[in-house]
Amino acid sequence: MTTLVLQGAGLTTHSSEQIAEKLQADKQDFMGFSLVNTDVEVEALDILRDDYTFDINVLPEDFIPSGTRLLVMDMDSTLINIECVDEIADFVNVKPQVAAITESAMRGEIDFETSLRQRVSLLKGLEVSALTRVYEDRLQLNSGAEVMLKRLQQQGIKIALVSGGFTFFTERLKLRLGLDYTMANVLGEDNGRLTGEVEGDVCGAQAKADFLLAHCDKLNISPSQVVAMGDGANDLMMMNEAGLSVAYHAKPKVQKQAKTRLNYCGLEGVLGLLQLEFN
Repeated sequence: MTTLVLQGAGLTTHSSEQIAEKLQADKQDFMGFSLVNTDVEVEALDILRDDYTFDINVLPEDFIPSGTRLLVMDMDSTLINIECVDEIADFVNVKPQVAAITESAMRGEIDFETSLRQRVSLLKGLEVSALTRVYEDRLQLNSGAEVMLKRLQQQGIKIALVSGGFTFFTERLKLRLGLDYTMANVLGEDNGRLTGEVEGDVCGAQAKADFLLAHCDKLNISPSQVVAMGDGANDLMMMNEAGLSVAYHAKPKVQKQAKTRLNYCGLEGVLGLLQLEFN
């Protein structure tokens, strides 16, 4: 049996009924999403997606939504609306240069660690107070974040934030949102200014994957009980380890490789994939 999850502002009763009829399927409607269960092979999913302005995803047959115990998600452009390093760079008038490197790295065109060190080097000499201004004035949670987090926390699902960005932001978000775990890069500082270096090892693609597996051991769970979500190429190794991978408004390479993708929903779309209703 194949299960499709339909969700998004464009979803209507009529459109879900159309899909169910096309697939000779049963349909169930819930608060925030619809499920279509069919014995028909869904081979032309991209064609189906082209016909509707809402998210249509097939759940992996071996993924059990009710068994989920951990969500591991990226920060920049996933949980939050910005790429923090790009906004920091705006304070030293190098945002276009830094943003171009960021975009290339997220598409998987250049090595993430190399790209991060290049970008951070351009921040040398900037007052650390600029980070506070980015956090307070420019950083916002993406749509649906608080709904998603509240519902997952009600279910007892642990939440981890792993980022190729910086601990300055992940630690503040951890306290603000009640997250369970975080990992990110440490910006070097000296006398109130950035040194242009990253302290310690870079939190890149392999580190994210290792983090996920280490926390499976810590929680005594299987990777099949983990949802991993991100938008950039440096999230793919982590996403490949999880029972369910979610490409969130992601780069083409990530959309292609992820098991599911959210392009119309906000972060509340994770709840539909886990078959959790919300108000």
